[in-house]
Parts: sequence; C-alpha cells; structure tokens
Amino acid sequence: MQRPLTAATVGVARVVVTWVNGEFGALSGICNHAGGPLAEGSVEGEYVVCPWHHWKYHCRSGAGEPGYEGDAVPRHEVRVADGRLHVSRDPVTRRSHGEHPSHPLARAVERAPGPVRVVGISTTNMDMEHPRYSTSDALLADAMQQAAALGAETRTIRLAALQFRACEGYYSKAAHACTWPCSITQMDPDDQMDQVYEAVVHWADVILLATPIRWGSASSLYFRMAERLNCVQNQVTIANRVLIRNKVAAFIITGGQDNVQGVAGQLLGFFAELGCHFPPFPYIAHSRGWSAEDMERNVEVVQQSAELREGARALAARAVDHANLLLDHDLAPHTTARGGRKAHQLVLDEIGEEDRPVTGQPVTR
Repeated sequence: MQRPLTAATVGVARVVVTWVNGEFGALSGICNHAGGPLAEGSVEGEYVVCPWHHWKYHCRSGAGEPGYEGDAVPRHEVRVADGRLHVSRDPVTRRSHGEHPSHPLARAVERAPGPVRVVGISTTNMDMEHPRYSTSDALLADAMQQAAALGAETRTIRLAALQFRACEGYYSKAAHACTWPCSITQMDPDDQMDQVYEAVVHWADVILLATPIRWGSASSLYFRMAERLNCVQNQVTIANRVLIRNKVAAFIITGGQDNVQGVAGQLLGFFAELGCHFPPFPYIAHSRGWSAEDMERNVEVVQQSAELREGARALAARAVDHANLLLDHDLAPHTTARGGRKAHQLVLDEIGEEDRPVTGQPVTR
C-alpha cells in the first residue's frame, strides 16, 4: 500500500518519497525554513506541507508553492524497475532560497543611548470597555509614576488590552520549531504579542510586572504571556543566544487569597531563566488571606493604604537603581556555559551542508 509520504535515507541524505495522484517523487526530507521533517508533514493537492511552519513544496519538482517557486528543495530522480522503487543517490536539482525580509523583531539587540527605560506590564484581566479597579494595576501605576519621577522613560502594557493568541506548542513539535520571533508573531500580523517582545527584548531596562493572585497562582493572562515568552528562553536552549542582558525584573503581587510566596517563586524562577537580574527585595505583595472572602474590603484596604503605595514607589526606585548599576558595568556574559543548564545535553542530528536550512529565515512567506 502506497503512502503519500514516506521517510527514507539515500546515502547520508534524508529523503521524503511521495506518492501523489499515482506517481512517485522524491525530495530532500528537510524543509528550507528551519529544517523541519517533510516526511512527517501532509499533502495538500500536489504539495508537501512541512509540519513545523507549513511551508509547501511540489511533491515531484520540489519547487515552492505558487508565488514562492524560488524556495525549492532538492529533487531526486526516481524510477520503478522490477517492482522496486529506485531513488538517485545524488539530487538532480539544488536547494534554492527566495528573498524574505526579516521580521522587525529579528534585528540585533542593541540598547540605544538614553536614561533607564521601564516597562510596566499589568496582567489583570478585565473588560477594557468597562474597566474595574484592580489593586495590582493601581500599585503598578504608583510604581510607574515613581520611575518617571526618577527620570526614567516609562511605558505601560495592559495585557487585557492586547489581542494575542495562546502558545500553540511549536516547541512541542521540536525545539527548532520554536523560533525567534515567535512563529505565531511571524505568521499572524494581527497578533499583538509583538508589543511585549519589543518592550521586553529591545526597549526596556526594567520590567515591572503586576499580577493578581488567582487560586493561588498568577493570573491566566500572565501565564499566556509567559508561554509565548518561551521562544526567548528557547534561544538560549537551542542556540546559546541570550536575548535579555542587563535587564531588571521586579513584581507586584496582590490578591484576595493567599500564596504570595508561591506566586513570587514562579515569577522569579521564570524571569531568571530569561536572563533577568533582580534588585534587593524584588517584589511587594498584599493578600487578605483564605478566610477573608470579601473582595470589596480588599479593594478598600489597598485604596486607603499609604504604606502599599509607598512600597510600590520604593520597589520602582530599587529596580531603577539596580538597572543603573548594570548599565554602568557591563556584567552580562557573552556566552553561557551549558553544563547544568536546561537541555545542556541536547543532541541534534547532524545534517549535510547541502541540506542545512538558512537560519534566521522568517516563518511566513
């Protein structure tokens, strides 16, 4: 029984054998874009679709889909003799790459001259057309005002105001399928996670993040953002490329129920994995506790608490001071020792020079 796609090895080359509309074909099994395994993909019409980012190649010629014919994978000669399929050891066409402009986020990370830059990220979810009072959001506003008073440039991002998709598991397909910038960001121009990437990777020196406590955890919007930031951490894992250097993170945590230290631990662990530094006492928090099921009272406490507002301002001051220290002394390493780090024993299959994908090529075409 013929299958539409079959993985094979010819010599040292990985090949995908195609059976479409009653005809055989054989192509390089490695996608031009990020090295995706074409044999694990699917067939649409007469085109093989890469399972990673959906680039398409004609099943017999290897040419890219209409409009992108220049994105071609090598084709091998095939013939049937004595009931057996024979595939040429060497390809009869060469791999070629079309022109693709780089995504704006893919530029080199270079800090522009100027004062400390502080991005505040509010992860409270709400109806932005009819916003409610948020204790974490209010304390973040106090912190941002203090940062501005100290001479910092400030920018506030409210995740509730952005339309961005949840992580769709490209990393679960393969480590190299999780790209920088995020695959979703590259393929969907309407996805607004690019605003977070721009601020966190390219613009800010300080990240002030505020979250409510939801059932003992940070907000669902925080976790949606964190999952999409996996592409930043994954660059360290697969390419030893550290995108975040000399940046400071600090946190504001409030909630009607408890588990402040658990939420803080998650935030600290995650932002440490991104490469952030932390000032002394890197978070402030407030909680009414398990038995105080009275959110209206919790709001009133925060609104009337001069101490919490003072704490938010002091947190911003510590973060800005720490950022200034880092900017005065370039402490960030240029390389990261892999031993003991996440996935430090990751072994990737070696591929021939002819089959090596172009790194940094954008997902969309």
